[in-house]
Formats: sequence, C-alpha cells, structure tokens
Amino acid sequence: MGIYKMSAILTTHGGKISSCAKISEYTDAHMNKLPTKLPCLLAVALSLILLPQQGWADKVRVAVASNFAAAIGRVAEQFEAQTGHSIMISSGSTGKHYAQIRQGAPFDIFLAADSHHAQLLEQQGVAKAGSRFTYAVGELVLWSPNSATVDSNILKQENFRYLAIANPRLAPYGRAARQVLKQFDLWNQLSSKIVRGENISQTFQFVHSGNAQLGFIARSQLAQLDGATEGSYWQIPQALYAPIQQQAVLLNDLDAAKAFLAYIKTEQALEIIQGFGYGTP
Repeated sequence: MGIYKMSAILTTHGGKISSCAKISEYTDAHMNKLPTKLPCLLAVALSLILLPQQGWADKVRVAVASNFAAAIGRVAEQFEAQTGHSIMISSGSTGKHYAQIRQGAPFDIFLAADSHHAQLLEQQGVAKAGSRFTYAVGELVLWSPNSATVDSNILKQENFRYLAIANPRLAPYGRAARQVLKQFDLWNQLSSKIVRGENISQTFQFVHSGNAQLGFIARSQLAQLDGATEGSYWQIPQALYAPIQQQAVLLNDLDAAKAFLAYIKTEQALEIIQGFGYGTP
C-alpha cells in the first residue's frame, strides 16, 4: 500500500509561527494589556484562540484505487498549495478499500476504480447521499515490454508463458480483463498461464519486471513510463468490456474533504487527470 503524506503549516498574516517568541509577539500586537511575563504556554494558547479562522488547516484521508494514486497525488499537491489543507492518500485495491471502509476505517473520501463499490457505499448509507460522481474513465490495454506486435492474435497463439491480470474479485481492471478473455473464449483455456496481481499496480510490476510476458493494465500506466511507451500494446476496444467509470464518494462531512472533491471537478484538476492518460466526464 503506497502512502502519500503532505503537511500544512499554521501561519499568521503570512508569517510562519516557529517559536514561542514569535507567538508572543503576535499576541502582544493584539492584546496590549497582556502581562509582559505571561508564561510561554499561556501565550501559545491565547495566540491560537486569536488566530484567524483561515489559518487553520485540516487533514483529509483519502482511500484511492492504486491505478489512480500518482494522478491524485499531483492533484493533491495543487490543492494543498492553494488551500493549506493536508491530503493523506492510501492506495490499494478497490475491493480491499471497500471492505476496510465497511469495517470502519477512518477515511474521509473514497476514490474507487469503478462505480459499483462507490454505489454500494452510498446505498448502504456509509457514503454521503448525493456525493457520488465519476472523476475519471479508465481504459484497458494489453501490453508487453517487448517490441513484438501485441494484438488480439497474440492471445490466441499462446506464445507466452504468463499473462498478468489484476484479481477480478478485487480490482475493476481485473474484471474488465476477464470480460475480454471471455469474449474470445479464452478464459478457461488460458487459466494455467494467468497470474493475478492484488491490484493493477502489482499487475503492472509483473509485466514490467519480465515475470509475465503480457499483461492487461491501465492505459494510464503506460502514460507514466518516462514520457515514452515501451514495447508494444493493444488498445482494447471498449465494446469488449464494461466501461470503467471510476467514481468518488464522500464519507463524512469534513469541510476540507468537500472542498477537495469540489477541486477534483475543476478544469485545473481535470487537465492533470487527462495528462495521466484518463478520460474525463
């Protein structure tokens, strides 16, 4: 599970509070009658009371599908710079995050890799009603780091040792891969060659490392290969699998979490998302 952690800094009129002396100066400027030898801890407490409300920053805990971790990390950086709020991102498979949230994991936002799990949380009353929306549209590709041409025929020829897919029980991209193989009547035929990653990130690593010669991965993962697409890939026709509408839900009424979800819908955030190889609503 990958963790991104960003921190906000408490400020007063543009200046960072980094010492008791600075806090005391701020307090003195607002309370002329404050005793000059007031203990430092009392000065700190009073100064915190007097700080403007916009000086406060919240931490927003986000559970995100592993395929979207890099993209949301970039969006979060922009949001933090503009608001001072802190975004803490935990990446993993959508299925595992769903189970954790149902068991009470303390997340504020869930960015799923599909619509199904987000809809379930909304129906179960775990997510806030009316908060669900599509933040990205995923696309599936069959990829090999080798230069040999990859297309639908390579699956039928079976000229490979292992084919990597994400676990269909946990990962929407894995379910999409299973749908494609069933369309070609290859699901059972290739079962002995299939290796399953817990999520789409692990699946990508199976192929990128050479442990699997082929793999069904997210197109967005190719977009992150140092600006160049390595090897060969086949863009899977959308007609062969159900649309991968990645949806978000709000899990509590934290104002900073609401603000972050609103920011994800802005043109600035959508440009970032598109730059990582996703479609947008």
